[in-house]
Amino acid sequence: MALIVSPSLQLNARFSSFLGYTSTIQNPRILSVSSRGSLQFHKAWRCSTSTFLNSKPVIKDGVLSVNGREALSGVPDNVIVTPWTDSSAFVGATSSHSGSRHVFKLGVIQDARLLCLYRFKVWWMIPRVGNSGSDIPVETQMLLLEAREEPTSDDFKGSVSYIVFLPILDGKFRSSLQGNSENELEICVESGDPAVAASKSLKAVFVNCGDNPFDLMSESMKILEKYKGTFSVRENKQASDLSVKMPGMLDWFGWCTWDAFYQDVNPQGIKEGLKCLSEGGTPAKFLIIDDGWQDTTNEFLKEGEPRVDGVQFGARLVSIEENSKFRRAENGTPIEAPTDLKEFVSDIKSTFGLKYVYVWHALMGYWGGLHPHAPQNKKYNPELKFPLQSPGNLAHLTDLAMDAMGKYGVGVIDPDKIYEFYDDLHKYLVSQGVDGVKVDVQNILETVATGLGGRVSITRHFQQALETSIAANFQDNSIICCMGQNTDSIFNSKRSAITRASDDYYPQNSTTQTLHIAAVTYNSILFGEIFVPDWDMFYSLHDSAEFHAVARAVGGCGIYVSDKPGHHDFEILKKLVLPNGSVLRAKYPGRPSRDCLFKDPVTDGKSILKIWNLNKYAGVIGVFNCQGAGSWPRVDSNAQKHVNVKLSGQVSPADIEYFEEVCGESWTGDCAVFSFKGGSLSRLSKQQSLGVTLKTLECDVFTVSPIKVYHGEIDFAPIGLIDMYNAGGAVEGMEVSKDSSKHRISIEGRGGGRFGAYSNQKPEVCFMNSEEVGFDFRNEDNLLTTIIPYEAHYWHITIDY
Repeated sequence: MALIVSPSLQLNARFSSFLGYTSTIQNPRILSVSSRGSLQFHKAWRCSTSTFLNSKPVIKDGVLSVNGREALSGVPDNVIVTPWTDSSAFVGATSSHSGSRHVFKLGVIQDARLLCLYRFKVWWMIPRVGNSGSDIPVETQMLLLEAREEPTSDDFKGSVSYIVFLPILDGKFRSSLQGNSENELEICVESGDPAVAASKSLKAVFVNCGDNPFDLMSESMKILEKYKGTFSVRENKQASDLSVKMPGMLDWFGWCTWDAFYQDVNPQGIKEGLKCLSEGGTPAKFLIIDDGWQDTTNEFLKEGEPRVDGVQFGARLVSIEENSKFRRAENGTPIEAPTDLKEFVSDIKSTFGLKYVYVWHALMGYWGGLHPHAPQNKKYNPELKFPLQSPGNLAHLTDLAMDAMGKYGVGVIDPDKIYEFYDDLHKYLVSQGVDGVKVDVQNILETVATGLGGRVSITRHFQQALETSIAANFQDNSIICCMGQNTDSIFNSKRSAITRASDDYYPQNSTTQTLHIAAVTYNSILFGEIFVPDWDMFYSLHDSAEFHAVARAVGGCGIYVSDKPGHHDFEILKKLVLPNGSVLRAKYPGRPSRDCLFKDPVTDGKSILKIWNLNKYAGVIGVFNCQGAGSWPRVDSNAQKHVNVKLSGQVSPADIEYFEEVCGESWTGDCAVFSFKGGSLSRLSKQQSLGVTLKTLECDVFTVSPIKVYHGEIDFAPIGLIDMYNAGGAVEGMEVSKDSSKHRISIEGRGGGRFGAYSNQKPEVCFMNSEEVGFDFRNEDNLLTTIIPYEAHYWHITIDY
């Protein structure tokens, strides 16, 4: 059954009602860039016609046109537009008074399909779709609109374009978008410090327009990267000729201690967990020792008194060294404790073949910061401050950690000493054999910015110190950022290459499993341009384990679990992890297919979620039924009433963006599409589709490989290791040759298991690493398979016709 697409926005001569606002402020101005690069002010020319002389963004008759598309109408006279390229512009506004926080109205949005990415808590961002300005939540950090022109005789569907609004950092001010009950779009501009005030913000929002939403995001971020100079896009963080590197742990299976032990993590438990994973055939090569290893104290925990929720966030760091669980002391610490962290790390690396050991720490050292009176902390001049949240954050959900830190305070490190702190901490960790860090609680800076120059300035200062220390001390750009989903952090990330793209994974909460998958997928539209989005850990032994496993297989992310020792589903893990501990990571951040962009796959009761990605020789699509198992925060929904909803939808090769990267010159236009769940192989043209039906929390993976014609008669497409979720990730090379007696296709790859390919002919013989091997050929769907030894790390298959 085909999915029903909701009506698109119709752009026509009456598009002025799309974003309308009547201003009473006089003297409208447009700020433009002259051919010589100087800034010039021009009065907006208002006339009764709507003829535009060129495609550069302009305001005329109160209408902002971006690349020939009418983006805003009724633009107030205090709104300033700075054209940047033919399709983009900066938008800002002026006020009659100076202040540290302004809210400027831009106009009315109605009858427009839109997607928002907004912070629903101080730390985290989620998506929301809608059709009007009132659907745009406070703290929106990305707004994407779909615009479809009315059909014509030449284009009966009407052409589609996309307009993106990106609130950015302008000087010492950070901006966000929001709507109100009158469907008015607004910009909120704030510094986070009453002492940092201004009466204008001329470049608060970047607006751009394009025909492909993913190209649009990529182009926009590259423009902003060049203009701002404060962050780098992901593409430039993974270029081989640059000093910035992608952390090597991304390509290896990992284990995080958090959901296994929480703060009770201990050396014995870690060893037991690593042993279980290794003995099960999926050895962890990457370890995160999460919260619970540090030397802390909590003055608010009183012996004999009942424990208060959130009191754990009042704990503060006493020193940069490990606590007594990881260091044997002279005062009678249990004999099973290691001599120190260095001995423990060395032991587990040699015993279990770990390649990377990371440890957790908060941006301010610990949740409650540094203890101001601890002797080892004196040099960092910590000061107790009580976080204050912005009105935008207070408009959404409260957060236990944030509330607790507001109650107990945070020992904030002196900004002049922050690099010294990070350098001391990271030097110490390196001396103990630690390879990298997960740095948490990063958004805390926006809440303690008063008296420190404002949220933008203090975030940039701390980020620069952190990244400088990482580069100076670790060999592999070894940092995972977490709880840093505000634009203050995003647009100040020059080197950091990985960031968490969702709220935590909550194994005990059945209503958050589908939300987690959907949130990362949509958030990756923004995060994926700057980082490799981190999908967080998950349990392999869980009702939703395969749901999470498949999402990570197509997510292009690091893959790590947080299983309790002995609680594993190795059947699932072996579909993710090769025997040597490596994983088949897809090429790009996994993002929603274009036909999912403006749908709610969690609560609308009808839409499936499709996530696309690419490997070297094939594409991949993950399909998920996220309906009926949870609801977005503060969204009215009947989702809970539709448990076990069975949905049908369509999957097509056309769902995969940039598919031309794997097609090559000899592509026929047809694809081999392999269903992991069904084990079936289909031949489709790029525009054809397959039906898929899934129950709640069910999923499937489709490997899509372009069929190429060799020697005019052999149609062939490699699928990969068909018992792995991301089958195509195993194929790393392919060559075709011919001599007088035979046609030969050679494929190189890694990992053991069943190799599968589409072939329109049955081969004569098949070789594995130069030795003849058996193969099966399924005539009904042209599936060719052969078995690669499980222990084979790398292989070379030769197929002769």
